[in-house]
Amino acid sequence: MMTSPKIWFITGASSGFGRLLTEIILEKGDIAIATARRPDALNDLTSQYPKGRLLVLKLDVTKPEEITDAFSQAKSTFGRIDVVVSNAAFAALGEVEAVREEDARAMFETNFWGAMHVTREAVKFFREVNGPSVGGRLLQVSSIVGITGGPGLGFYSASKCALEGLTESLAAELDPAWNIKATLIEPASFETGGQSKVIWGTPHPAYSNPALPATQMRNTFGQYRPGSDARKGAEAFYNIALVDKPPLHFPIGKKAIQFTKHKANQLLAETEEYASWSDNMSTE
Repeated sequence: MMTSPKIWFITGASSGFGRLLTEIILEKGDIAIATARRPDALNDLTSQYPKGRLLVLKLDVTKPEEITDAFSQAKSTFGRIDVVVSNAAFAALGEVEAVREEDARAMFETNFWGAMHVTREAVKFFREVNGPSVGGRLLQVSSIVGITGGPGLGFYSASKCALEGLTESLAAELDPAWNIKATLIEPASFETGGQSKVIWGTPHPAYSNPALPATQMRNTFGQYRPGSDARKGAEAFYNIALVDKPPLHFPIGKKAIQFTKHKANQLLAETEEYASWSDNMSTE
């Protein structure tokens, strides 16, 4: 039985997971709408694939009007979108006392507010353009730090935690009749070549002790650490969109599984330890 190729809309497609996923989509015979602030970074792909397979659009997710225009161009070109991958992000790292507020706010504009605007447009498109016979899949690229924070990651973690809460709430709001499903992808320890999307706050003098975890992360960031194959991670992103009943949470990578289990066990243990403190608090 022949099936038509799926049409994917990807933000942040110029590098990292966005670029890898775009390549996989095209290799598998699907159609990619690849968006990026620097569309020329995809020139090598536009020279390989015709416009009927690859549409490259300029999109800065911090500009809502560009998001609306990109979805409009996708509609006029292909008529539908099957999967939206909200992937655009960057990281402002450093101790909570070290990261400049303007850098943290700029990161939230991309990681949270930009993703929020993409999410709204995606849901609207799936419901009003595709209709329930097609519906749609939203892949929200979060991070393992959306589940558990870590030293030097405070504001980046906060942006991803906010995205997690938004997406969990959205999933609870969607009418099942719309046939729209959302999945939070929560990767860890993948070498995607995304160091250019990272900025560090000036070291805070109170954290000069080299034994402190955040200082160690700052001093060793970018050095090779055994992790998971980024290409295989992107293939997992692709495959999870094809699952009939996809999970809301999708930790991916060995360390993501490890950290998620640790967080779940710690949360359960602490809840159980102090559960009795809530006894006899009922006003009934």
